[in-house]
Amino acid sequence: MNLAEYKVFFDFDNTITCVDTLDDIIERFSVNQDWVKLEQDWKAGKIGSRECLKGQLNCVRITRSNLLRYLAKIKLDPNFKPLLLYLKKQGIKPVILSDNFSPLIRFILSSHGIKGMKIYANEIRFAGEKLKLSFPHQNVSCFRCGHCKKNNLLKIGFRDKIIYIGDGLSDVCPACEADIVFAKASLAKQLKERKKRCIVFKNLGEVLGRLKKEK
Repeated sequence: MNLAEYKVFFDFDNTITCVDTLDDIIERFSVNQDWVKLEQDWKAGKIGSRECLKGQLNCVRITRSNLLRYLAKIKLDPNFKPLLLYLKKQGIKPVILSDNFSPLIRFILSSHGIKGMKIYANEIRFAGEKLKLSFPHQNVSCFRCGHCKKNNLLKIGFRDKIIYIGDGLSDVCPACEADIVFAKASLAKQLKERKKRCIVFKNLGEVLGRLKKEK
Protein backbone atom coordinates (compact mmCIF):
# COMPACT_ATOMS: atom_id res chain seq x y z
CA MET A 1 0.00 0.00 0.00
CA ASN A 2 1.31 3.44 -0.96
CA LEU A 3 -0.42 5.69 1.55
CA ALA A 4 0.46 8.78 -0.48
CA GLU A 5 -2.20 7.66 -2.98
CA TYR A 6 -4.95 7.77 -0.36
CA LYS A 7 -7.17 10.39 1.23
CA VAL A 8 -8.03 9.44 4.83
CA PHE A 9 -11.39 10.24 6.42
CA PHE A 10 -12.40 9.83 10.08
CA ASP A 11 -15.77 9.68 11.75
CA PHE A 12 -15.67 11.48 15.12
CA ASP A 13 -17.96 10.09 17.83
CA ASN A 14 -16.91 6.70 19.17
CA THR A 15 -14.14 6.60 16.56
CA ILE A 16 -11.85 9.44 17.62
CA THR A 17 -13.62 9.86 20.97
CA CYS A 18 -14.12 7.09 23.51
CA VAL A 19 -17.86 7.84 23.81
CA ASP A 20 -20.66 9.07 21.58
CA THR A 21 -20.51 12.70 22.69
CA LEU A 22 -23.95 13.73 21.45
CA ASP A 23 -25.68 10.73 23.01
CA ASP A 24 -24.02 11.52 26.32
CA ILE A 25 -24.97 15.22 26.17
CA ILE A 26 -28.58 14.33 25.43
CA GLU A 27 -28.79 11.81 28.27
CA ARG A 28 -27.11 14.12 30.80
CA PHE A 29 -28.76 17.45 30.04
CA SER A 30 -32.26 16.72 28.70
CA VAL A 31 -35.13 18.12 30.76
CA ASN A 32 -37.42 15.22 29.79
CA GLN A 33 -37.34 11.75 28.26
CA ASP A 34 -38.75 12.66 24.84
CA TRP A 35 -35.35 11.91 23.32
CA VAL A 36 -35.79 8.17 24.02
CA LYS A 37 -38.68 7.74 21.55
CA LEU A 38 -36.79 9.77 18.95
CA GLU A 39 -33.76 7.51 19.37
CA GLN A 40 -35.93 4.43 18.93
CA ASP A 41 -37.56 5.84 15.79
CA TRP A 42 -34.14 6.72 14.33
CA LYS A 43 -32.72 3.26 14.97
CA ALA A 44 -35.83 1.73 13.41
CA GLY A 45 -35.36 3.87 10.28
CA LYS A 46 -38.60 5.80 10.80
CA ILE A 47 -36.82 9.16 10.93
CA GLY A 48 -33.40 10.41 9.86
CA SER A 49 -30.67 11.79 12.08
CA ARG A 50 -31.51 15.39 11.16
CA GLU A 51 -35.04 15.10 12.56
CA CYS A 52 -33.77 13.02 15.47
CA LEU A 53 -31.05 15.52 16.44
CA LYS A 54 -33.39 18.48 16.18
CA GLY A 55 -35.92 16.83 18.46
CA GLN A 56 -33.41 15.46 20.94
CA LEU A 57 -31.33 18.61 21.33
CA ASN A 58 -34.52 20.65 21.68
CA CYS A 59 -34.88 18.80 25.00
CA VAL A 60 -31.42 19.90 26.20
CA ARG A 61 -30.93 22.86 28.53
CA ILE A 62 -27.35 23.89 29.23
CA THR A 63 -25.31 27.10 29.28
CA ARG A 64 -22.34 27.57 27.00
CA SER A 65 -19.90 27.58 29.94
CA ASN A 66 -21.31 24.35 31.37
CA LEU A 67 -21.23 22.63 27.99
CA LEU A 68 -17.60 23.64 27.40
CA ARG A 69 -16.72 22.42 30.89
CA TYR A 70 -18.27 19.07 30.00
CA LEU A 71 -16.58 18.88 26.59
CA ALA A 72 -13.16 19.54 28.13
CA LYS A 73 -13.48 16.19 29.92
CA ILE A 74 -14.17 14.12 26.78
CA LYS A 75 -11.44 11.53 26.24
CA LEU A 76 -9.98 10.63 22.88
CA ASP A 77 -8.79 7.22 21.79
CA PRO A 78 -5.20 7.34 23.11
CA ASN A 79 -3.97 6.06 19.75
CA PHE A 80 -5.43 8.97 17.78
CA LYS A 81 -2.45 11.31 18.20
CA PRO A 82 0.12 8.64 17.23
CA LEU A 83 -2.02 7.80 14.19
CA LEU A 84 -2.20 11.49 13.20
CA LEU A 85 1.58 11.78 13.56
CA TYR A 86 2.12 8.71 11.38
CA LEU A 87 -0.22 10.04 8.69
CA LYS A 88 1.52 13.41 8.80
CA LYS A 89 4.87 11.69 8.19
CA GLN A 90 3.31 10.09 5.12
CA GLY A 91 2.23 13.50 3.86
CA ILE A 92 -1.45 12.88 4.59
CA LYS A 93 -3.85 15.46 6.04
CA PRO A 94 -6.90 13.49 7.23
CA VAL A 95 -10.41 14.91 7.17
CA ILE A 96 -13.15 14.51 9.79
CA LEU A 97 -16.70 13.84 8.55
CA SER A 98 -19.20 13.95 11.39
CA ASP A 99 -22.93 14.18 12.13
CA ASN A 100 -21.88 16.02 15.31
CA PHE A 101 -21.31 19.80 15.33
CA SER A 102 -18.19 21.66 14.22
CA PRO A 103 -17.78 23.96 17.26
CA LEU A 104 -18.04 21.03 19.67
CA ILE A 105 -15.56 18.92 17.70
CA ARG A 106 -13.04 21.76 17.44
CA PHE A 107 -13.26 22.47 21.17
CA ILE A 108 -12.72 18.82 22.10
CA LEU A 109 -9.75 18.47 19.76
CA SER A 110 -8.27 21.77 20.94
CA SER A 111 -8.57 20.57 24.55
CA HIS A 112 -6.20 17.78 23.56
CA GLY A 113 -3.80 20.06 21.70
CA ILE A 114 -5.06 19.14 18.22
CA LYS A 115 -5.69 22.04 15.87
CA GLY A 116 -5.96 22.66 12.15
CA MET A 117 -7.81 19.50 11.09
CA LYS A 118 -10.30 19.88 8.26
CA ILE A 119 -13.78 19.24 9.65
CA TYR A 120 -17.08 18.84 7.85
CA ALA A 121 -20.01 18.65 10.26
CA ASN A 122 -23.27 20.27 11.31
CA GLU A 123 -23.37 23.70 12.97
CA ILE A 124 -24.69 24.83 16.33
CA ARG A 125 -25.13 28.05 18.31
CA PHE A 126 -26.49 29.03 21.71
CA ALA A 127 -29.74 30.85 22.45
CA GLY A 128 -29.66 31.17 26.23
CA GLU A 129 -29.71 27.60 27.55
CA LYS A 130 -31.08 26.20 24.28
CA LEU A 131 -29.12 24.94 21.29
CA LYS A 132 -29.95 26.06 17.76
CA LEU A 133 -28.89 23.70 14.96
CA SER A 134 -28.19 24.08 11.26
CA PHE A 135 -27.24 21.53 8.62
CA PRO A 136 -25.12 23.11 5.86
CA HIS A 137 -24.09 19.72 4.44
CA GLN A 138 -27.49 18.06 4.28
CA ASN A 139 -28.73 16.25 1.21
CA VAL A 140 -32.24 17.61 0.71
CA SER A 141 -33.21 14.57 -1.36
CA CYS A 142 -32.30 12.16 1.49
CA PHE A 143 -33.65 12.27 5.04
CA ARG A 144 -31.19 9.78 6.52
CA CYS A 145 -28.43 12.06 7.90
CA GLY A 146 -28.02 15.66 8.99
CA HIS A 147 -24.65 15.73 7.24
CA CYS A 148 -24.34 13.85 3.96
CA LYS A 149 -20.87 12.43 4.49
CA LYS A 150 -21.00 10.61 1.18
CA ASN A 151 -21.31 13.86 -0.79
CA ASN A 152 -18.35 15.47 0.95
CA LEU A 153 -16.25 12.32 0.72
CA LEU A 154 -16.77 12.10 -3.02
CA LYS A 155 -16.19 15.83 -3.50
CA ILE A 156 -12.94 15.89 -1.50
CA GLY A 157 -11.56 12.49 -2.49
CA PHE A 158 -12.60 12.23 -6.13
CA ARG A 159 -8.99 12.18 -7.36
CA ASP A 160 -7.67 9.81 -4.71
CA LYS A 161 -8.12 6.35 -3.33
CA ILE A 162 -10.04 6.53 -0.06
CA ILE A 163 -9.54 5.10 3.43
CA TYR A 164 -12.56 5.50 5.72
CA ILE A 165 -12.44 4.94 9.49
CA GLY A 166 -15.75 4.95 11.29
CA ASP A 167 -18.54 3.57 13.43
CA GLY A 168 -22.29 3.87 13.13
CA LEU A 169 -25.23 4.38 10.79
CA SER A 170 -24.09 7.74 9.42
CA ASP A 171 -20.90 6.06 8.17
CA VAL A 172 -22.55 3.41 6.01
CA CYS A 173 -22.93 5.51 2.84
CA PRO A 174 -19.39 6.99 2.82
CA ALA A 175 -17.88 3.63 3.76
CA CYS A 176 -19.53 1.99 0.77
CA GLU A 177 -17.68 4.48 -1.48
CA ALA A 178 -14.26 3.88 0.10
CA ASP A 179 -11.50 1.62 -1.18
CA ILE A 180 -10.44 0.54 2.33
CA VAL A 181 -12.73 0.68 5.36
CA PHE A 182 -11.82 0.31 9.02
CA ALA A 183 -15.09 -0.32 10.86
CA LYS A 184 -16.05 -0.69 14.50
CA ALA A 185 -18.68 -3.26 15.46
CA SER A 186 -21.91 -1.44 14.54
CA LEU A 187 -20.61 -0.22 11.19
CA ALA A 188 -19.01 -3.59 10.49
CA LYS A 189 -22.39 -5.25 11.01
CA GLN A 190 -24.09 -2.87 8.58
CA LEU A 191 -21.40 -3.38 5.94
CA LYS A 192 -21.52 -7.15 6.30
CA GLU A 193 -25.22 -7.05 5.48
CA ARG A 194 -24.34 -5.06 2.34
CA LYS A 195 -21.48 -7.44 1.45
CA LYS A 196 -18.97 -4.58 1.67
CA ARG A 197 -15.52 -5.70 2.80
CA CYS A 198 -14.04 -3.97 5.83
CA ILE A 199 -11.34 -4.34 8.45
CA VAL A 200 -12.90 -4.58 11.90
CA PHE A 201 -11.14 -2.68 14.68
CA LYS A 202 -11.68 -1.97 18.37
CA ASN A 203 -9.30 0.97 18.78
CA LEU A 204 -7.20 3.21 16.57
CA GLY A 205 -4.02 1.45 17.64
CA GLU A 206 -5.18 -1.47 15.53
CA VAL A 207 -5.67 0.86 12.57
CA LEU A 208 -2.19 2.31 13.04
CA GLY A 209 -0.66 -1.16 13.27
CA ARG A 210 -2.41 -2.31 10.10
CA LEU A 211 -1.31 0.73 8.12
CA LYS A 212 2.30 0.29 9.22
CA LYS A 213 2.14 -3.39 8.35
CA GLU A 214 0.77 -2.76 4.87
CA LYS A 215 3.19 0.04 4.02
